[in-house]
Amino acid sequence: MTFGARLRHAMDERGPLCVGIDPHASLLADWGLGDDVAGVERFSRTVVEALAERVAVFKPQAAFFERFGSRGIAVLERTVADARAAGTLVLMDAKRGDIGSTMAAYAETFLHKDAPLFSDALTVSPYLGYGSLKPAVELARESGAGLFVLALTSNPEGAEVQRAVREDGRTIGATMLAHLAQENAGATPMGSFGAVVGATLGDLSAFDLDINGPLLAPGIGAQGATAADLPAVFGAAVRNVVPNVSRGVLRHGPDLAGLRDSAARFADEIRAAVASA
Repeated sequence: MTFGARLRHAMDERGPLCVGIDPHASLLADWGLGDDVAGVERFSRTVVEALAERVAVFKPQAAFFERFGSRGIAVLERTVADARAAGTLVLMDAKRGDIGSTMAAYAETFLHKDAPLFSDALTVSPYLGYGSLKPAVELARESGAGLFVLALTSNPEGAEVQRAVREDGRTIGATMLAHLAQENAGATPMGSFGAVVGATLGDLSAFDLDINGPLLAPGIGAQGATAADLPAVFGAAVRNVVPNVSRGVLRHGPDLAGLRDSAARFADEIRAAVASA
């Protein structure tokens, strides 16, 4: 099955919630763990144990593992393997972007089926030109994996690039969405090439979000957006939205029941919001 088909199935079966695995120093401290490899491993194992069979997608933030070098990356490899073995899709949040053979090497790291860090999907940055992503697009298709391309991100600084206007009058963000719609043309039940679109951005009616692919929506919870905001932000595309919650769920750890209850509440709120749209 393609990533888009697997994701659609997971969202329909488990709800659309994506939970981050973000072992940054402040969360480790809140959990009573050290800011070290052992703390990162305990944190990650706990999140997977609590939620692996209850959410559609995990989104490990690669940077929080990479900062510990090879030992941190080894923890990331085990986290990915454990999550996928439990049937949860893994979206690697690495935001890679480069050209030529370097982009191809990044793609092989996360999208080649035999790679230790093989993930169901990868976040990528297109701001060396969308065409620079070609090696990742091609390998994702070959491996049945997916991509999430930064299009309209929730950070305020993003607007200076993403809302800049091209000579043809179209914004850069809208251009990225148009490229993704082309990648997903004719795919059923949903394409494998998604966009990152912040849930905190308010009215996006000026953008065509109907790309026949998933829309990863950071910003729910700690950043201020709520599940109830999703229909107003995403309109008719809301059924393909994959809301990402990290701190809003993770702050309830290390208690397994706390993590599960929090994830369940977010999932129920998201289902209700989508159903009402």
